Amino acid sequence: MRSLHRYLIAAGVASLLVIATACSKPADAPTGTATPASPPSSDADTSNAKQIVVTAVFAHDDAATNYNKTLVPDGAKVLVAENVFDGATTVTLNVRGLVPNRAYGAHAHAMPCGPTGEAAGPHFQHTPDPVKPSVDPAFANSANEIWLDFKTDAQGDATTASTVPWVFTNAKAASVVIHADPTQTAPGKAGTAGARVGCVSVGF
Repeated sequence: MRSLHRYLIAAGVASLLVIATACSKPADAPTGTATPASPPSSDADTSNAKQIVVTAVFAHDDAATNYNKTLVPDGAKVLVAENVFDGATTVTLNVRGLVPNRAYGAHAHAMPCGPTGEAAGPHFQHTPDPVKPSVDPAFANSANEIWLDFKTDAQGDATTASTVPWVFTNAKAASVVIHADPTQTAPGKAGTAGARVGCVSVGF
């Protein structure tokens, strides 16, 4: 499992850095859309393998919305890559042009982005918490949800990834929301991360 995790992270980060370094969309897909890619070759079961990449520019593309233009400036770039392989899901997030040297929270959410941050709904949970809002660490945690917290570098750029040992079935996440603060883990506050400052819709 450890070698699979390293492979998934390497594959996801490598593919997104090629795109992100060019600061452009894949040649055959418009910005703000998902791009399926061929599954990797392996002796493992690849029946559920897939890859989706979404790139967008805040305030320029419909897929990305910035609710706080100080923390997520107009023109900042975002890339979300989903890699599904052998029963595990890796989501990679790359951002460019945010506030330098700053920590942000980020999670996969249940609904697409909308005119306000609340439109994205709650965090997507593989095993839903029967109590809403979910602030119980038994459900609001990085194994049951997709957490993508990051800290930007001196240029305001960052890359982060999360691998979970499950795949989306009938219920799927529909966006990645960037929050103003790092994610908390204490009972009664688990999963909270301050205001929703940016959002990118993703067809997981």
